[in-house]
Amino acid sequence: MKRTKRVAAVLLALLLLSSLTACGQEGATVPEDGTEPTKITFVLDWTPNTNHTGLYVAIANGYFADAGLDVEVVQPPEDGAEVLVASGKAQFGVSFQDSLAPAFTGEDPLPVTAVAAIIQHNTSGIISRKGEGMDRPKGLEGHRYATWDMPVEKATIEQVMTADGGDFSKVELIPSTVTDEVSALQSQSVDAIWIFYAWAGIACEVAGLETDYFAFADIDPVFDFYTPVVIANDVFLEEHPDTAKAFLEALSKGYQYAVEDPEGAAEILMEAAPELADSADLVYASQQYLADQYIADAARWGEFDPARWSAFFTWLNDNQLLDGTVDPQAGFTNDYLPAA
Repeated sequence: MKRTKRVAAVLLALLLLSSLTACGQEGATVPEDGTEPTKITFVLDWTPNTNHTGLYVAIANGYFADAGLDVEVVQPPEDGAEVLVASGKAQFGVSFQDSLAPAFTGEDPLPVTAVAAIIQHNTSGIISRKGEGMDRPKGLEGHRYATWDMPVEKATIEQVMTADGGDFSKVELIPSTVTDEVSALQSQSVDAIWIFYAWAGIACEVAGLETDYFAFADIDPVFDFYTPVVIANDVFLEEHPDTAKAFLEALSKGYQYAVEDPEGAAEILMEAAPELADSADLVYASQQYLADQYIADAARWGEFDPARWSAFFTWLNDNQLLDGTVDPQAGFTNDYLPAA
């Protein structure tokens, strides 16, 4: 887990902003009262993918423009979106609850807040080749797992294995160099990989690779944390609450569109990020999968369940996985979302 709360990293983000690749909202309309659109910078967590579709739909369909906003999308610096949002050079960005936890510990917490859940439930878990016994956590014993060697990662796997009667010490940990899960499994360079099913799992389906998979949240509800999330700069939220609400209302329309028309949303995403067109089958299939995940059983897109948020932070504290402790209720709010 990255430590993102370093002042030096924030300063570096300020310097890096001018070099970031950006794709802005072309032709943002001027509101009828003649005022100029309000400029908003949104920093991704990675290259464009189906987690981000609602953002690109809101740009393409003019939802932001109608709200008097001119939204520019930028790629993250090496230290991630958190430092750029904390610096104030981006008002919004994409992060993850587990990545945010270290940012809220100590005496210099990053001034960011999670303001919307992009996907309602954690869809991550372990994928493996079908029929090799890794369809449940205990089955990882004696197999090669591609690890990032992060404390939270290993503690998660150990907990679900122990609950299933397994022994984590019997897993062969292989330093992860995986960039293509399909190839890694087909080549048998590793046996098991932690993935987010909406992309890597669907990629295996599209490739015709038969797999076994278990999701952490299905085994232990403490792992049903929020990943990914939209974060915002705290000073911006305090000084411009109406603009923040307007942004999230337009963004929620984008994700609602993706729920109702996943094929059309996939086409908008690929138009905004043409490099994805080479994987069109994957994009369409991933978009169809996420159409049921963006809102799922929540009352509205973006809503956080305080109990689920705090449960995961409490687990981090109880297992001493942070340098210090984190307030279980820190770092999120539903206050800027549109009404259900």
